[in-house]
Amino acid sequence: MSYVDGFVLAVSADRIDEYKAMAGKAAKVWKKHGALEYKECVQDDMQDKGFCMTFPQQFKPKEGELMVFAYVVYKSREHRDEVNAKVYADPEISEGCDPENMPFDCKRMTYGGFSTIVEV
Repeated sequence: MSYVDGFVLAVSADRIDEYKAMAGKAAKVWKKHGALEYKECVQDDMQDKGFCMTFPQQFKPKEGELMVFAYVVYKSREHRDEVNAKVYADPEISEGCDPENMPFDCKRMTYGGFSTIVEV
């Protein structure tokens, strides 16, 4: 079974193109170092269906922010740890990560590593 790192964050709508460019560069670095998949997804259907909370209801983005759900897939947790060590040592990542000038608030980004329990 694979291993997944997941992220949820709010991006200012007027900076979504900047975020997309940054995420595209990050995807290339993660894939270069062995990630199996890298996805960045922006909100589309956020209507309350009545059976659970939507991302905006749960995370309460500010006016003008869009919700982003992102994930990276690895062979295993060990593989994730190996890939991420290489990614975080890669100058392409450190050069593009100025916490004071990101298209989103890093302090409001959520993250978690997940063991896969169903995979088809």
